[in-house]
Amino acid sequence: MNRIQTIAGLRENPEVDVLVIGGGINGISVFRELALQGVDVLLAEKGDYCGGASAALSRMVHGGLRYLENGEFKLVRESLHERDRLLKNAPHYVAPLPTTVPIFDLFSGIANGAFRFLGLSRRPGRRGALVIKTGLAMYDFFTAARRIVPTHKFRSRAETLKVWPAINPAIRNSATYYDAWVSHPERLGTEMLRDTMNQKPSARALNYARVSLGDASLALNDGLSGETVAVKPRLVVNATGGWIDLTNSAIGAIAPKLMGGTKGSHLIVDNRELHDALASHMIYYENEDGRICILFPYLGNVLVGSTDIRVDDPDQARCVDDERQYIRQSLSFVFPEIEIADTDIVFQFTGVRPLPKSQDSFTGRIPRDHFCELIEGAGIVPPTLCMIGGKWTTFRSFGELAANIVLERLCRQRIVGTQNMPIGGGRHFPMAPEKWCAERAAAHGLSLDRMRSLFERYGTAADAVAAHMAAGHDEFLPGNAYSAREIQYLIANEYVEQLEDLLLRRTTIAITGALSSDLLDAVLDILAVEKSWDAARKAFERTDFLALLQRQHGVDLDQLSQKDQGRSAECASARKSA
Repeated sequence: MNRIQTIAGLRENPEVDVLVIGGGINGISVFRELALQGVDVLLAEKGDYCGGASAALSRMVHGGLRYLENGEFKLVRESLHERDRLLKNAPHYVAPLPTTVPIFDLFSGIANGAFRFLGLSRRPGRRGALVIKTGLAMYDFFTAARRIVPTHKFRSRAETLKVWPAINPAIRNSATYYDAWVSHPERLGTEMLRDTMNQKPSARALNYARVSLGDASLALNDGLSGETVAVKPRLVVNATGGWIDLTNSAIGAIAPKLMGGTKGSHLIVDNRELHDALASHMIYYENEDGRICILFPYLGNVLVGSTDIRVDDPDQARCVDDERQYIRQSLSFVFPEIEIADTDIVFQFTGVRPLPKSQDSFTGRIPRDHFCELIEGAGIVPPTLCMIGGKWTTFRSFGELAANIVLERLCRQRIVGTQNMPIGGGRHFPMAPEKWCAERAAAHGLSLDRMRSLFERYGTAADAVAAHMAAGHDEFLPGNAYSAREIQYLIANEYVEQLEDLLLRRTTIAITGALSSDLLDAVLDILAVEKSWDAARKAFERTDFLALLQRQHGVDLDQLSQKDQGRSAECASARKSA
């Protein structure tokens, strides 16, 4: 069901069993869970799918090693289980990640950890070898029954410096364990949405659709056409994360303040010395103030983060100069001889963690677990189930929890589970990817390198993308390995409505620092043709997107223009290999 049909259907009949507000990863998860049980469910997202906090995670799929010292054992066990499920259900985007912890002390953190666990102290403190060893032993214990990644390993100072010669020489030991990382988190959310609506055509979803309280019902405003239609759900699921309190206010749900989110900022760094110094590992380290930081290779660059700062208005959250300096300073602590210049930072992003309200003076101690709170309705306002807390890794189990509460309220039975359900291009994932790529390349008349590239982006869904590309004349975009017909396929099949949807979320063009003025204009030209935009709409999209890039991601037009000049050789090389 397309956008026009969805709005027309609501205009004809506004009644729906469940309205899910919020199209981030948790909202999409509960939408999938309910739709698969045959519930009449509508999803409304005020921006683009996975365009908020779900696009701004650390790209880690992890159990939460540091949550053990808070006593959140249940959360860690659940997170590790969900991590392992994602490794199986979404192998095209989620992969094992060797993670190394530099250790500078032996006994530090034992007393602090005990005090924090008992609630006697909330001060951050450096973790020593014994504390880390205990945590990793628990990590291994929680996954012993389904071992799919190696157990942890300790290294001596000499062994550590042999593998990571650039690391801080004050190191005493290091410990390596395995978690996982996600390459395309926004795409995984979009694929879940697409899977659901393909399997259940009656399920409906709209991005760029804002919900508010109307005169006699809730009102859904289409942000693209400007049309407002009534919607009358039996129950609302508020899955807007850091925006939960604002959403409750907008729909007339009377509730106390529930959220106390913090923002986390990350930098994407293009520095070959730093990239090579990581030796393909994530370095999971403590800054000198006790804050946990990370850096790991990400799509050819290095992802570095993060901060943890309270924020009142999630719409105003962005990475500021102090955060950039903090992240760079933390990096200099673990790799003191590697300098990161301003020009090395090719992208930045900030997300708001959907944490419950807390008075804790140290944000790192706010619980990361998830739960639901039901607000009973009054008048025209239906009962509202608020999804509070959570982390990206546990989106499936959180969606399952919320859906089970809704099903009980609706007196409905669960008929299918999602524990072992493949997602998007993870379906029918080949045991021998190279053989699969060779066969599909031959079938579509593409080079093997080109098919490998598509497989990395889409998993087995690359077959459909390749078929579309092979059905007509295609050409590469300026200075990039994405092609025109590939972009056309994304526009036609993945709910693209604005330029930012393509450049920030359906592709990795912006986050990898690959964006240039020529490339931007080429993508915009394709989008304008597909959407029948006139010159005025094109000009607005360009201006609006460039302002967003500068405001939220630290990229401006001058930087883009400078990059154009240095990409000719890279472009020629990419085209030759593909």
